[in-house]
Amino acid sequence: MKTHAEALLFDNDGTLVSSLDSVARCWHRWAVEQGLTAEDFARVELHGRPAAEIVADLLPADRVAEALARIEDLEVEDVAHGVEVLPGTRELLAALPAGRWAVVTSATRRLGEARLRAAGIEAPLLIAADDITRGKPDPEPFLLAAAKLGVDPARCVVFEDAPAGLAAGRAAGMRTVALATTHERSELDADAVVTDLSEVSAQATEGGVEITAGR
Repeated sequence: MKTHAEALLFDNDGTLVSSLDSVARCWHRWAVEQGLTAEDFARVELHGRPAAEIVADLLPADRVAEALARIEDLEVEDVAHGVEVLPGTRELLAALPAGRWAVVTSATRRLGEARLRAAGIEAPLLIAADDITRGKPDPEPFLLAAAKLGVDPARCVVFEDAPAGLAAGRAAGMRTVALATTHERSELDADAVVTDLSEVSAQATEGGVEITAGR
């Protein structure tokens, strides 16, 4: 795919960085503490969704606030041991003008900032779970990012690894590039599918970025 965009919107975990080992460690510990079983976990989708929604699916309403605070603490404490920058991330971000990209994560701001900081990534704009009322696959997070950047959603390209995030990008009227880092290619519905960001190149232009995704 070759296209011109005015803004690039990146999911974080599974797109720019990988913290899958950390997530697995923390959520397993959390589940044990909460008295949950493997069967409980199997009935909910974990990846690409806000923790608040996951916790609400698993626990009674009167336990959600405390349990949500606990999983956030566990994940923030673990970032030093479990955040890896994915191939192509640094090179692509270095090619982008500061006002032309943002990170749009389902994590809380505290956790999202901790993961980016651990990876040495300075995002000019971060949209986190705290900023929205409806998470992916709702388009709200990506529409908010476009509005903050002052860009028409139709002129944005979304980079995502999760089906929920890709659905959110499509619902926002944006073009989408899927990364096959956490899901099989057959599960990814996007305008282009790449292995990781090493298969994406960008060149700054007047008023935007020229993007090539795929080999």
